[in-house]
Amino acid sequence: MESLTVLKILHTVATVVLLGSVVAVIYRAWRSWQGGDRLPFASTLQRPWAYAWVVMALSLISFPVTGWWLVHKVGWPLGQTWILSAAVLYVIGGGVWLLLLSRVNRLRLAQGMDEAVIAVKRRNVLIIAGVALVVLVAIVGLMVTKPV
Repeated sequence: MESLTVLKILHTVATVVLLGSVVAVIYRAWRSWQGGDRLPFASTLQRPWAYAWVVMALSLISFPVTGWWLVHKVGWPLGQTWILSAAVLYVIGGGVWLLLLSRVNRLRLAQGMDEAVIAVKRRNVLIIAGVALVVLVAIVGLMVTKPV
């Protein structure tokens, strides 16, 4: 198999795995919330759901390597607007993802706190998760459409 095809497959598989992990975490949090859990996102850090976060991290680490290699193999200049925009969004998204992971961990540790404090923490987690999801969708949109 040609190396460009292998790279495209690896990059696509990493994207599908990342999106699948995101869906799994959202599904787990939603099911937990529907079940009456006060800390729905916190339950996603319990085993085996913590592995979804690990898989997300591995996918996020693989993107710069396979993405740069793909751009190099195809011969696109790195100065194209859509590539630069995706790279900037990737850095922002990585920071938001790390912030989200730390906030979810704080929410998990907030089990003995007052209900009002937990509600604020839960709202913050939802806002950060929404921002992370918007950034992810924007990056996927840039990668799929490749605007000039």
